[in-house]
Amino acid sequence: MVKNFLNNIDIRNENIKVFSELAKIDCEIVRSIHQKEILQISNWWKDLGLAKELKFARDQPLKWHMWSMSVLIDPNLSEQRVELTKPISLVYIIDDIFDLYGTLNDLSIFTEAVNEWDLTAANQLPQSMKISLKALFDITESISTKISEKHGWNPIESLQKSWKKLCNAFLEEAKWFASGKMPKPEEYLRNGIVSSGVHVVLVHMFFLLGQGINKETVDFVDGFPPVISFTATILRLWDDLGTAKDENQDGHDGSYLECYIREHSNVTVARAREHVSHLICDAWKKLNRECLSRSPFSSSFTKACLNVARMIPLMYSYDDSPSLASLKEHMRSLAAHLESTPFL
Repeated sequence: MVKNFLNNIDIRNENIKVFSELAKIDCEIVRSIHQKEILQISNWWKDLGLAKELKFARDQPLKWHMWSMSVLIDPNLSEQRVELTKPISLVYIIDDIFDLYGTLNDLSIFTEAVNEWDLTAANQLPQSMKISLKALFDITESISTKISEKHGWNPIESLQKSWKKLCNAFLEEAKWFASGKMPKPEEYLRNGIVSSGVHVVLVHMFFLLGQGINKETVDFVDGFPPVISFTATILRLWDDLGTAKDENQDGHDGSYLECYIREHSNVTVARAREHVSHLICDAWKKLNRECLSRSPFSSSFTKACLNVARMIPLMYSYDDSPSLASLKEHMRSLAAHLESTPFL
């Protein structure tokens, strides 16, 4: 932790002492900014009311905001971090609806309503799903309005497209598991890269940053460019290595590992995990190459994509590693002044 490091450096040198004190002040300023953001998110999440309506779903607003804090590290991007946490939370909630709650018929109706972007198409759905759908529409339109007013480009079509892709990918998985027929690992991964939700989050982030928005870059970001797909690949494969043990979920969301072992019955679990680790390593090489190559995107956006990939091993740790313990402690430190804030 930065604070612990600053408290343990040698301050016998006067120059080091001065810089150390300045660094501590800067650290407290940033911490104060993050605490204000957490309070905003906590109040927003409480007012949204989804936690009360969806008892089966995850209720972890602070953890979701950790993604935003880790990806957009500039202290001046406070508003963007708060807004980005909203679609992140919805990705998790909708994922739980598909994995834990909805029947296949309900999920088909839900996806159709998203594809049509029409709430009336969801009249047959359970109340909890209708409320979630309305929250999705309202939040997407609210974010679009804010971006339009600030940057002069209304991203509503792009944001809608990203949610449609996500729900269609979720529905495809639901159909697989309802039929009992698992896809080939390559087919699972193609769909799983979309169902990771990374594209939804990074499309929102692209517009929230507001840099270099034009027809070329918008078309490029809509098309699931490599800098996004490789980041999504890393998250999907890393998450699948743990089979959602971190969330104590009992849903049926499958994994690349499971599909690979079914396809290669003579391969041990250990060898299959080695194969997945190799795929993650390969995706990292490709992502690094993308970040170092010429790109229509701003450096702020590509760095943020890289930060997502960097954060994945920490957010999807499935053991008692020191890094996960440090994350929990940092979250508790930031939220120390808030009551009953869910952590992990």
